[in-house]
Amino acid sequence: MYAFIEGQVVEKTNNTLVLLAGGVGYLLSCSMATLNAAPKTGDVMRCHTWLSVREDAMELFGFASKEEKQLFLLLIGVNGVGPKMALALLSTLSAADLRLAIVMEDEKTVSRAPGVGKKIAQRICMELKDKLGQFETSGGAAAGPATPAAVPAAADNFAQAMAALTGLGYTPGEARDALAKVENKNAPADELLRLALRSMAGM
Repeated sequence: MYAFIEGQVVEKTNNTLVLLAGGVGYLLSCSMATLNAAPKTGDVMRCHTWLSVREDAMELFGFASKEEKQLFLLLIGVNGVGPKMALALLSTLSAADLRLAIVMEDEKTVSRAPGVGKKIAQRICMELKDKLGQFETSGGAAAGPATPAAVPAAADNFAQAMAALTGLGYTPGEARDALAKVENKNAPADELLRLALRSMAGM
């Protein structure tokens, strides 16, 4: 119903934003990422929106970027994940970090969000890993079917490093834990592998 709303920021709370547009004040439920991206009161902001319609209520959700909105829509498509949980995920992790965690099946990172248990985190990773290349990024370019080229470069590097570690005989859990300790998550695959092996060796 609403693709986006552009208006003056009237009020910000811990989880909502009020935009004044055309004489109407729109109350938007937002993630912390969107609230942090919002300008000061009185300035104009464009929020991409999604309207939730239930028998007992209507609620409007706002997002600072198309990427965040599309990731939100993917999340609520997972059984057991409602809008509030999706916002909790997007408030705990940036959209980029959440995408990377899902692609890497890093359930521990996904479950850091309040209310997200191990089973839900597993389900999110399992159902969304192959879908993340199918929606538009914040740059506005439409991505095609999920292929290695469509996945973020960092995720591809992690996948290569994971494959190398498991090929050396480490379990997927050991490989993920070692890679999680690497500070430079954007390093090339060979550098990720080297640093992960050093971590395993206690160096």
